[in-house]
Parts: sequence; C-alpha cells; structure tokens
Amino acid sequence: MTALLVNVAWLAANLHAPHLVLLDATVDLRAPRFDGDYQAFSGEPGWRAEHLPGARHADLLMQLHAPQAPYSFAMPATAQLALGLQGLGVDDRSHIVIYDRADGFWAARLWWMLRSVGVPAAILDGGLQAWRNAGQPIETGPVNHAPATAAPTLCVQPGHWASLEQVRAVSEGRTPGHLICALSPAVFDGSATTRYSRRGHIPNSLNRPARHLFDDQGRYHPPQVLAERLGVAQLPQPIVLYCGGGISAAASAFALTLLGRHDVTLYDGSLQQWSAAPALPMTTGAAPA
Repeated sequence: MTALLVNVAWLAANLHAPHLVLLDATVDLRAPRFDGDYQAFSGEPGWRAEHLPGARHADLLMQLHAPQAPYSFAMPATAQLALGLQGLGVDDRSHIVIYDRADGFWAARLWWMLRSVGVPAAILDGGLQAWRNAGQPIETGPVNHAPATAAPTLCVQPGHWASLEQVRAVSEGRTPGHLICALSPAVFDGSATTRYSRRGHIPNSLNRPARHLFDDQGRYHPPQVLAERLGVAQLPQPIVLYCGGGISAAASAFALTLLGRHDVTLYDGSLQQWSAAPALPMTTGAAPA
C-alpha cells in the first residue's frame, strides 16, 4: 500500500486483507467555555460505541504520547511509541489505515507521528462519516486483537518537528521560513474564547485554517483547491506549522505532503506551550492574506 489517502470503496474491498491494521485515532477535545479551559478526554468510549469493523483504538491522549511533556499529545520517545504500536498489533508487515470520528485532524496527527519515524500509513478520506454515509457496516464494543509478536522498526526521520527555539527564530526573522497557524480566524485574531493561556497567535504568522482543507463531507479537497487554500504559491521558503496542540496543523502537514511539499515541520507544543510562557510574545488581529 503506497497511497497516502484511501477512500471508502478501497477500504471496503481490502478490509480483510492480510496485515491490514485499522486504527481509530479520535480524542474527545471539548470546546472551551472560558479562556484557558482545556478539556481533553480519551476517545475510547466513543470508539466502543461505534467503529469500523475490526478497528482498534489508538489512544493519543493516554498511551501514544510523552507523559512528562509540559503539553498534551507530545510526540513520545521511539521506544515508547514502538511498544504502543506493538500493543495495537502493528509490526513491520502491517498496512496501517487511520481514521477518526471527528474532523480528520486526529487521523492526520497519528499519520504525521508515524511518518516521522519511518512507518508508512494511509488515512481514510472522510473517516467514520464517509464510511457511514456509504452504507458500510458499523461495529460496537471492544475489538479482540493480539499484540504483535515484535515491535515495529522505528527510524527517526529528520525535518518533521520544530522546536520552540526554531519557531522563535522564524518568528523573529533570524531563520528563513513561513510560520503558519492552522487555527480558525477567530482564535487566530483573538476574538474567540481560547483553550490556551493567552489569546492570539505567534508574531509574524500567516493564518491558513486547517478546517478549510475539507469539504462538507469531511473529505480533503482536490489538490488544486488545497494549494489555493494553503497559498502554496506564496510560500517559497520552508513551512513551520502550528495550531493549539499540534493536531489541526497535522492536517495541514498532510495536505502539503499530498501536494509534494517536503520542507514542512510541525511545532509540537504549539500554542499550548508557547502561550504558557509569559516571556514569549503573542499578538492579536488578522494577518495578511
């Protein structure tokens, strides 16, 4: 399997193929009621309530993350990630397809994590919504599966993650690059309630909302629309993506990969880390188009 994005028809035809591992990456991230209201819950209850046949729950909140990090959903160490994947039945023979039950952001997040350690995977375009809309079967309850007999081989691929200092260097113009925020315009300009410690965005950022990359069925737009929504023609330098917690920005990273861009990094801590440091500047208001 070499495709990055697969549709419902392909998955239905290959659902029982040898070595296929189907992963539901959903996390329940609640809308904030007031500034700083960050509420994230495991997606396991929702997965038990409904999932694609044979799908396993990949827990990005409780298992596939770095527990000592000062922000949520941090990329774990390779050894921890390998063990988590082994527990999901993933080994070096696996053909991984990821989906989620929300907006497509969680599937993209796990896809980017796997890509950064050399593990190929695909995303189901449209996720659970597309599967249901096509009249395909839905299962409930737990899924019985055995851990893989050996952990998958992980090999860290450089150039996927940007550190706080690298982001700061781009923001201050000391390093060439385009800093792009994938959050909504209202969160970006500071007019909406935010989950994070402060409103606004990192200075000198552009705003390219990740939600604009999907059609009303939750599927990625065609390449020409993605290129227009991301403004790739105006982005000749390397791209550094961020959002609130490195989730919606992963959808932008996935879309840029579909477009053939390989000079893309993701700021894992994003605004959850940046806004919590009072010495780091933030600004409000709209950015240039």
